[in-house]
Amino acid sequence: MFISTLDPIAFSLGPIQVRYYGLLFSLGFIIGYLMMQYFFRKKQYKTDDLDKLLVYLFIGTVVGARLAHCLIYEPSYYLSHPVDILKIYEGGLASHGGCLGVIVAVVFFLKKAKYKFLELADMLCIPTALVCSMIRVGNFFNSEILGSYTNSDYGVVFARLGEIAPRHPAQLYEAFAYFSIFLLIFAIYFISKKRPNGLIFGLFFTLAFIARIIIEPFKMEQADYETSINVGLLISVPFVIAGICIIFISFYLNKKQQN
Repeated sequence: MFISTLDPIAFSLGPIQVRYYGLLFSLGFIIGYLMMQYFFRKKQYKTDDLDKLLVYLFIGTVVGARLAHCLIYEPSYYLSHPVDILKIYEGGLASHGGCLGVIVAVVFFLKKAKYKFLELADMLCIPTALVCSMIRVGNFFNSEILGSYTNSDYGVVFARLGEIAPRHPAQLYEAFAYFSIFLLIFAIYFISKKRPNGLIFGLFFTLAFIARIIIEPFKMEQADYETSINVGLLISVPFVIAGICIIFISFYLNKKQQN
């Protein structure tokens, strides 16, 4: 058992409070940017294009994640208070929407830059997996996205919330899963030279959302309405199917190109 009294505030600058969540989110983007710079230079692509891509990705991630949270998990409230959708500083970002937002951002970017979608997606998935892991650690510091009670001596007691019973550290389960996926696809990217474009993209989607399906039963329901199946689990299924389809498509296109 671990009793968490972690302060979500890393430091304060006058009236401005900087949270660990924000630091980890920002640090993840910086590390991701540096990784993408390396990938671009290795491919001899223009790093100037990467600066433009980063703007698209940041907007796509935040907008997609925010809209998904508001419309999937708390639709009754936000449809009644649409202005509150803009209050991102109050929290509420959904990873499913963030992933879709990134894809939409890449599509818009490719309208102005000549790159192969699957090749670019493969590169982006590597830092994305790392960023997802870091964000979940930030969620742990915030004492949010709570796991269910363990009904045993195992777990984390979020004392800052006034709790006395241990919960599953679901945030850390996900952080570990995403970091493991990051290590796997990172290794595949550099070791497998003859892999088809899109393989890493498909693997990331498949593995990340299989992890969500496995972990969701250990989490409290985040939706503000009742369902027979956990909402996070339910909406992860199409992503797993999409990931498997992308893997097959990547091999099909690779074989077609060779022929």
